[in-house]
Amino acid sequence: MDNQLLHQYILDHSDPEDPFLYQLYRATNIHTVHGRMASGHLQGVLLKMFVEMLQPKNILEVGTFSGYSAIAMAKGLKEGAMVHTYEINDEMEDLTRSWIKQSGLEDKINFIIGDANVLAPQQGIVFDMAFIDGDKRTYIETYEMTLSVLREGGFILADNTLWDGHIVDTQYDKDAQTQGIRRFNDYLLADKRVEQIILPLRDGLTIIRKK
Repeated sequence: MDNQLLHQYILDHSDPEDPFLYQLYRATNIHTVHGRMASGHLQGVLLKMFVEMLQPKNILEVGTFSGYSAIAMAKGLKEGAMVHTYEINDEMEDLTRSWIKQSGLEDKINFIIGDANVLAPQQGIVFDMAFIDGDKRTYIETYEMTLSVLREGGFILADNTLWDGHIVDTQYDKDAQTQGIRRFNDYLLADKRVEQIILPLRDGLTIIRKK
C-alpha cells in the first residue's frame, strides 16, 4: 500500500484546512527551522473537534510554538472559555503573538512565555483539557504537573508519542528525546489514575482521560 496515496486520500476526505491556519503553517515553515513542529491540517481539525465535543472552559497547552494548535483549539471554544498556552522559547514570542493577534482570537488565547511546569500551577485554575507538546525529555514531569491541575474526567492530549517511529528503532537508543518519549509511554501505561490510547495520527497522539 502506498502510504502517501493513503495520506492524500485522508486529507481529501476530511474537513479542509482553515485558510488562516494554512497561511500560518506556511509562515512557520518559512520563518522557523523546525516548521514541521506545527500541528498541521489533520491534527488541527481534530483538536478543534475535541474542543467542540468536550466544551472545556479552560484548556492548558504546553508548547505554543507558532500558535497553530492554540488557534485551532480556540476556534472551537465557546464564549468565555480560554486556552492558556505556554512557550518556553522566548525567541518565538514576536512571531507567535503576531499570528495570535491576526487570528482575531486574542480574547480566547492567554499566551505566556515561560516554563509551564513552574507557572501553570500558580494560575490556580482547574483545567478541563490539556495539550502537551513541549520538551520530550521532560514529558513525565509535564504530565504530572498537568494531571495535578486537571479536573477528574478531564482529558490530556500528548503529541509526538510515536516520534517518527524512533521509539522502536534501536538507532535512536541514545537520543535524549526518544528516551524521554519511551519513558513517558511506559510510565503512562502503568498509571492506574488514567485510561489512555495512542492514535497513529501524524507523529503519534495519545488521548488520556483522568479517572
